[in-house]
Amino acid sequence: MPSAYDLDQVRHANATGRVPVVFVHDPWLLAESWEPWAEVFGQAGFVPVIPAWPEDGEPAGHFAALIGGLVRRPALVGHAAGGLVAQILAGRGLACACVAISPAPFRGALTYGRFRHAVANAVGEEEARRLYETYAVRAAEAGEPTGLDGTAPDRGPLLLVAGESDRTVPWAAAHAAYLWQARNRHHLTEIVELPGRGHSMTVDSGWREVCGTALTFVERFVDP
Repeated sequence: MPSAYDLDQVRHANATGRVPVVFVHDPWLLAESWEPWAEVFGQAGFVPVIPAWPEDGEPAGHFAALIGGLVRRPALVGHAAGGLVAQILAGRGLACACVAISPAPFRGALTYGRFRHAVANAVGEEEARRLYETYAVRAAEAGEPTGLDGTAPDRGPLLLVAGESDRTVPWAAAHAAYLWQARNRHHLTEIVELPGRGHSMTVDSGWREVCGTALTFVERFVDP
């Protein structure tokens, strides 16, 4: 069940009449990790919606229920497990465009050592500590989303973003996701690898490049 705050975001998006962009975070990070992105997309004319990850239940169904309250079909931007959920939602015809960044499901608690090795390996120690203290959820349990349909005729255009230095979702894994989605005969599927970026690329000091890549793709297909 979407929270009162999330429902307020939906009402606000509907009141603006603009195209929403729903940001789906990884359960190891806080929803607030998208706030800088929301500002950039808002300045471009979109209305951002940043829902929280559900405390229990199947995550794709949770986000689908929230999207069902939107008057206009949104663009979706997801990271890690959120990137996988975004693809599932797009496959259900719920998105006008989708960007999946390092898409992968996760489970278990996130220690700093694991965060440093797998997520923030491409930044310095000081920045890695700051990112962990600011955004990381220490003991998240991500429900495993199911029902990914890459060939759906109403999926919409899709971009997969990989990081050259991503140890959590290396190029081979991201490219495998691309090949799965590229079977779609109805919509464009693209993949891009960003040099020097690690798994923390949505929140670390290089986030603007990643955000710009996502925004440019969405703007190719959607007029806010």
